[in-house]
Amino acid sequence: MRLRRHRPEAAGPRRPRRRIRKLRRLALLGVLAVLGVTAFSYGVVFAVGQQLNGLAPLRPPRAPVAGYVYASDGHTILAVLRGSQSRVLVASGAISPWMKQAIVATEDKRFYQHRGVDIRGLGRALWNDARGRAVQGGSTITEQFVKNTLTGNRRSVFRKLKEAALAWQLEQKWSKDKILTAYLNTIYFGNGAYGVERAARTYFGHDAAKLTLSQAALLAGIPEDPTLYDPVAHPATAKARRTTVLHLMLQQHIIDPLRYRRAVNAPMPKPQDVHLSGVQGQVPYFGEYVKEQLIDRFGANKLFGSGFRVYTTINLKLQDLARQAVQKWLPSAAGPQAALVSINPTDGSVLAMVGGRNFHQSQYNLATARERQTGSAFKPFVLATALRQGISPLTTYVSKPVSIFLGNRYWEVHNYEGEYLGPID
Repeated sequence: MRLRRHRPEAAGPRRPRRRIRKLRRLALLGVLAVLGVTAFSYGVVFAVGQQLNGLAPLRPPRAPVAGYVYASDGHTILAVLRGSQSRVLVASGAISPWMKQAIVATEDKRFYQHRGVDIRGLGRALWNDARGRAVQGGSTITEQFVKNTLTGNRRSVFRKLKEAALAWQLEQKWSKDKILTAYLNTIYFGNGAYGVERAARTYFGHDAAKLTLSQAALLAGIPEDPTLYDPVAHPATAKARRTTVLHLMLQQHIIDPLRYRRAVNAPMPKPQDVHLSGVQGQVPYFGEYVKEQLIDRFGANKLFGSGFRVYTTINLKLQDLARQAVQKWLPSAAGPQAALVSINPTDGSVLAMVGGRNFHQSQYNLATARERQTGSAFKPFVLATALRQGISPLTTYVSKPVSIFLGNRYWEVHNYEGEYLGPID
């Protein structure tokens, strides 16, 4: 067997040639990658541009398909779920400057600085999606307008990226004021009011151009959650939200402390003065109650104009008897109000609902609103129960902290003031 001695010098010339071939391959791959990314980017930009064509601030974004809420008979319409019925489109000059400033301060304080995309918000959405969490907020006003009109509410990282691309493109085509006007004409302000003009008329009885600082702050706080911040159903929560908006405007030096104090102390709209938009069915209080439940579940943008068919348990014959019962005992148009709800005890279905004397005069639903409680009106029921059980009205009890075991937890009993009175009859 022969052994050959290794000659290092023989391998020398081959290594540079291999390096050159590798570098050529890497350069070719780099060029192809750049071309691919360029082609993809051009395609995305072109597609985005095509999708933005035809979008206009003074034209509804899509043709809505009316939805309906039916009574238990399956054909009597109780409410119409048609978003465009309550939208009145207005130009920029017909919107109060207070309204524009309030919505920007609340929804997107850097609106006039960015180019449609909040990089930090987009990064947060991508990070949450990578961790398996739902894509969260942080959208700019431009992105919200795009979502309301083009991309929809479905939460995913791909929808967020598409929304950002469309927003960036839109900012290249439209001015800031045009985008803000379109946004204010699009968003939902609760109680069937789409767009700022209809909202101003619904809550205050005048045009959007006449909105005061306090009124604008109230409206600017509603879109985040139109049900929770409804000034009719939840006036205390709505007022607290208005204060939050005003505080944001104060922090951002849009208003001074004097204007802030005056606006915070300004009166809220009276529930009886709020007039809803659109056609109301035979059972208007119940129809609006069902709308609130649907908005909570699906969101206003998805619900209105999407062709929903909703079938309820309301019985029109029992509804008529309920209305007659209220009118029998409270026939006068003035004086005490009344509410009545009839429920099937076997399954909890609502068979009849009277939320007030006259829906056209007051849309405040006494049957479902949580801002009013029974108070002292409940005392006769307690006294009657005590008498049936043989307890004398002269009996005294000690008013003190009490815990009642409910099977799985303890209920701490306390009164509204959180105080205790000692011995009391």
